[in-house]
Amino acid sequence: MKRKLLALDLALIAAIGAGSWRLRLDWIALRARDVKLRQSSVRPSPPPVLSVAQPPQPVAAVRYAEIAQKMLFSKDRNPDVAVEPAKEPPPKPMPPLPLLYGVLNLMDSTTVVMSEKANAQHRGVRLGEQIGEFTLLAVNRDEITLEWDGQPVTKRIDEMLVREPAPAASANNTTPRASAAPSASPAPAPKADAAPGVDVGNGIKACQAGDSSPAGTVSGGYRKLVSATPFGSACRWEPI
Repeated sequence: MKRKLLALDLALIAAIGAGSWRLRLDWIALRARDVKLRQSSVRPSPPPVLSVAQPPQPVAAVRYAEIAQKMLFSKDRNPDVAVEPAKEPPPKPMPPLPLLYGVLNLMDSTTVVMSEKANAQHRGVRLGEQIGEFTLLAVNRDEITLEWDGQPVTKRIDEMLVREPAPAASANNTTPRASAAPSASPAPAPKADAAPGVDVGNGIKACQAGDSSPAGTVSGGYRKLVSATPFGSACRWEPI
């Protein structure tokens, strides 16, 4: 028993000695590190580089355009203004065609007797001349071509020709319609005096309807001339 206790005591003494030796070595190393730190010189770190701030730029309205455009409480935030296309004016209505009373095929040219509107003075119109808003472009046996607003207007002569109205029926005629006689042919034009009619230009005057005087008749300083043309006989009065 005494041997065991003696061995245990020796083991404890050896452990205490080893621990003390280890502590001494650590203390010596710490001491040497402390001395080394005291003897070493510490270099100061360079001062930080200070950046100089740029001066603020002047305020410009252009820089805030995006903010103004995206501002929900502003009515004019959208710079794109919707422009409606201009509406084209309606086409100009064509006025009524002039009234046609007849066509004179003279030796040198063709003259059309027309008036601008009803109850207006009718006169002779030659090719290229204007009556109202229309200009006479061409005329033949069947058709007449006028120009209005740069556009040609072609009509048949029999459609434009002004004819005398049919005579009114007698107020005393009580014959029933069913037993009425067949309609008679239009009455011939009343016989007119041998005198010049309307002036058709260049001192020439037209013949009146119903004038049955022969060619060569002289009246009022004019002589009646009748010439044959491809469209029929042409009658006119020329100054003597």
